[in-house]
Amino acid sequence: MFKKIIVGLSVLILIVLAVAALQPATYSVTRSIAIKAPPEKIQPLISDFHNWPQWSPWEKLDPAMTRNFSGAPRDLGAVYSWQGNKDVGSGRMEVTSLTPAKVGIKLDFLTPMASTAQTDFVLDQKGDTTTVSWTMSGKTDYIAKLMTIFVSMDSMIGPAFESGLSQMKAVAEK
Repeated sequence: MFKKIIVGLSVLILIVLAVAALQPATYSVTRSIAIKAPPEKIQPLISDFHNWPQWSPWEKLDPAMTRNFSGAPRDLGAVYSWQGNKDVGSGRMEVTSLTPAKVGIKLDFLTPMASTAQTDFVLDQKGDTTTVSWTMSGKTDYIAKLMTIFVSMDSMIGPAFESGLSQMKAVAEK
Protein backbone atom coordinates (compact mmCIF):
# COMPACT_ATOMS: atom_id res chain seq x y z
CA MET A 1 0.00 0.00 0.00
CA PHE A 2 2.81 2.41 0.93
CA LYS A 3 4.52 1.70 -2.39
CA LYS A 4 1.31 2.57 -4.31
CA ILE A 5 1.05 5.87 -2.45
CA ILE A 6 4.67 6.76 -3.30
CA VAL A 7 4.15 5.83 -6.96
CA GLY A 8 0.89 7.82 -7.07
CA LEU A 9 2.52 10.91 -5.53
CA SER A 10 5.48 10.60 -7.89
CA VAL A 11 3.16 10.46 -10.91
CA LEU A 12 1.21 13.45 -9.59
CA ILE A 13 4.40 15.46 -9.11
CA LEU A 14 5.58 14.57 -12.61
CA ILE A 15 2.24 15.67 -14.06
CA VAL A 16 2.44 19.02 -12.22
CA LEU A 17 6.02 19.54 -13.44
CA ALA A 18 5.01 18.68 -17.03
CA VAL A 19 2.00 21.02 -16.91
CA ALA A 20 4.27 23.80 -15.59
CA ALA A 21 6.66 23.30 -18.51
CA LEU A 22 3.73 23.81 -20.90
CA GLN A 23 2.67 27.16 -19.38
CA PRO A 24 3.18 30.31 -21.51
CA ALA A 25 6.70 31.76 -21.62
CA THR A 26 5.38 35.30 -21.09
CA TYR A 27 2.68 37.07 -19.09
CA SER A 28 0.79 40.31 -19.39
CA VAL A 29 -1.56 41.93 -16.89
CA THR A 30 -3.59 45.04 -17.75
CA ARG A 31 -6.08 47.17 -15.87
CA SER A 32 -7.69 50.45 -16.94
CA ILE A 33 -9.66 53.28 -15.38
CA ALA A 34 -11.38 56.43 -16.68
CA ILE A 35 -10.19 59.61 -14.96
CA LYS A 36 -11.86 63.01 -15.38
CA ALA A 37 -8.59 64.87 -15.90
CA PRO A 38 -6.36 65.69 -18.86
CA PRO A 39 -3.25 63.57 -19.58
CA GLU A 40 -0.97 66.49 -18.64
CA LYS A 41 -2.31 66.30 -15.07
CA ILE A 42 -2.08 62.48 -14.86
CA GLN A 43 1.23 61.84 -16.61
CA PRO A 44 3.39 63.58 -13.90
CA LEU A 45 1.83 61.27 -11.28
CA ILE A 46 3.41 58.39 -13.19
CA SER A 47 6.60 59.79 -14.72
CA ASP A 48 7.77 61.57 -11.55
CA PHE A 49 8.53 58.80 -9.07
CA HIS A 50 8.35 61.33 -6.23
CA ASN A 51 4.55 61.29 -6.80
CA TRP A 52 4.14 57.51 -6.47
CA PRO A 53 3.53 57.59 -2.68
CA GLN A 54 0.27 59.43 -3.42
CA TRP A 55 -1.24 56.51 -5.35
CA SER A 56 0.95 53.39 -5.60
CA PRO A 57 -0.67 50.39 -3.90
CA TRP A 58 2.69 49.15 -2.62
CA GLU A 59 3.76 52.36 -0.88
CA LYS A 60 1.37 51.80 2.03
CA LEU A 61 2.49 48.21 2.63
CA ASP A 62 5.73 49.38 4.25
CA PRO A 63 5.79 52.90 5.71
CA ALA A 64 9.44 52.34 6.71
CA MET A 65 10.50 51.48 3.14
CA THR A 66 13.65 53.28 2.00
CA ARG A 67 13.48 55.03 -1.36
CA ASN A 68 16.23 56.43 -3.55
CA PHE A 69 15.74 58.67 -6.57
CA SER A 70 18.21 59.52 -9.31
CA GLY A 71 18.05 61.19 -12.69
CA ALA A 72 15.84 64.12 -13.58
CA PRO A 73 12.24 63.69 -12.41
CA ARG A 74 9.70 63.31 -15.22
CA ASP A 75 12.42 62.49 -17.75
CA LEU A 76 13.96 59.52 -19.49
CA GLY A 77 16.40 57.76 -17.20
CA ALA A 78 14.66 58.78 -13.97
CA VAL A 79 15.22 55.98 -11.45
CA TYR A 80 13.39 54.92 -8.32
CA SER A 81 14.81 52.16 -6.16
CA TRP A 82 13.36 50.78 -2.97
CA GLN A 83 14.20 48.45 -0.12
CA GLY A 84 11.32 47.27 2.00
CA ASN A 85 9.81 44.54 4.10
CA LYS A 86 8.68 41.12 2.84
CA ASP A 87 5.50 42.64 1.38
CA VAL A 88 7.30 45.02 -1.00
CA GLY A 89 10.76 43.47 -1.33
CA SER A 90 13.40 45.48 -3.13
CA GLY A 91 13.89 46.63 -6.67
CA ARG A 92 14.40 49.38 -9.17
CA MET A 93 12.30 51.21 -11.78
CA GLU A 94 13.59 53.33 -14.65
CA VAL A 95 11.65 55.49 -17.09
CA THR A 96 12.56 54.09 -20.53
CA SER A 97 10.04 55.83 -22.76
CA LEU A 98 8.12 59.03 -22.25
CA THR A 99 5.52 60.74 -24.42
CA PRO A 100 2.42 62.74 -23.46
CA ALA A 101 0.35 59.57 -24.05
CA LYS A 102 2.64 56.86 -22.67
CA VAL A 103 5.14 56.21 -19.89
CA GLY A 104 7.29 53.08 -20.21
CA ILE A 105 9.13 51.78 -17.16
CA LYS A 106 11.66 48.97 -16.84
CA LEU A 107 10.99 47.20 -13.56
CA ASP A 108 13.67 45.07 -11.90
CA PHE A 109 12.62 43.09 -8.85
CA LEU A 110 15.57 42.03 -6.70
CA THR A 111 13.79 40.40 -3.76
CA PRO A 112 11.88 38.31 -2.84
CA MET A 113 12.36 36.87 -6.35
CA ALA A 114 14.60 38.35 -9.02
CA SER A 115 12.79 39.20 -12.26
CA THR A 116 12.46 41.92 -14.86
CA ALA A 117 9.25 43.30 -16.32
CA GLN A 118 8.11 46.08 -18.61
CA THR A 119 5.43 48.38 -17.26
CA ASP A 120 3.51 50.70 -19.56
CA PHE A 121 0.99 53.38 -18.70
CA VAL A 122 -1.04 54.49 -21.71
CA LEU A 123 -3.15 57.65 -21.47
CA ASP A 124 -6.00 57.92 -23.99
CA GLN A 125 -7.94 61.19 -23.83
CA LYS A 126 -11.51 61.48 -25.05
CA GLY A 127 -13.15 64.77 -24.18
CA ASP A 128 -12.63 65.61 -20.51
CA THR A 129 -11.83 62.00 -19.60
CA THR A 130 -8.55 60.13 -19.89
CA THR A 131 -8.47 56.35 -19.82
CA VAL A 132 -5.31 55.15 -18.11
CA SER A 133 -4.24 51.60 -18.91
CA TRP A 134 -1.56 50.01 -16.73
CA THR A 135 0.16 46.94 -18.19
CA MET A 136 2.97 44.82 -16.82
CA SER A 137 4.50 42.14 -19.01
CA GLY A 138 7.51 39.91 -18.80
CA LYS A 139 9.02 36.49 -19.25
CA THR A 140 7.88 33.59 -17.12
CA ASP A 141 10.71 31.41 -15.82
CA TYR A 142 10.08 27.82 -14.75
CA ILE A 143 9.42 28.69 -11.08
CA ALA A 144 6.85 31.31 -12.13
CA LYS A 145 5.28 28.77 -14.52
CA LEU A 146 4.99 26.35 -11.61
CA MET A 147 3.35 29.03 -9.46
CA THR A 148 0.86 29.96 -12.19
CA ILE A 149 -0.60 26.46 -12.09
CA PHE A 150 -2.05 27.40 -8.71
CA VAL A 151 -2.50 31.19 -8.98
CA SER A 152 -2.40 33.33 -12.13
CA MET A 153 -0.25 36.42 -12.56
CA ASP A 154 -3.47 38.30 -13.31
CA SER A 155 -4.99 37.38 -9.94
CA MET A 156 -1.71 38.21 -8.14
CA ILE A 157 -1.09 41.61 -9.76
CA GLY A 158 -4.50 42.73 -11.06
CA PRO A 159 -6.07 43.71 -7.72
CA ALA A 160 -3.04 45.88 -6.86
CA PHE A 161 -3.32 47.62 -10.24
CA GLU A 162 -7.03 48.24 -9.62
CA SER A 163 -6.26 49.73 -6.21
CA GLY A 164 -3.45 51.90 -7.56
CA LEU A 165 -5.52 53.19 -10.48
CA SER A 166 -8.39 53.99 -8.12
CA GLN A 167 -6.03 55.96 -5.88
CA MET A 168 -4.50 57.69 -8.93
CA LYS A 169 -8.02 58.71 -10.02
CA ALA A 170 -8.73 60.21 -6.59
CA VAL A 171 -5.49 62.24 -6.70
CA ALA A 172 -5.91 63.40 -10.30
CA GLU A 173 -9.55 64.41 -9.88
CA LYS A 174 -8.89 66.64 -6.85
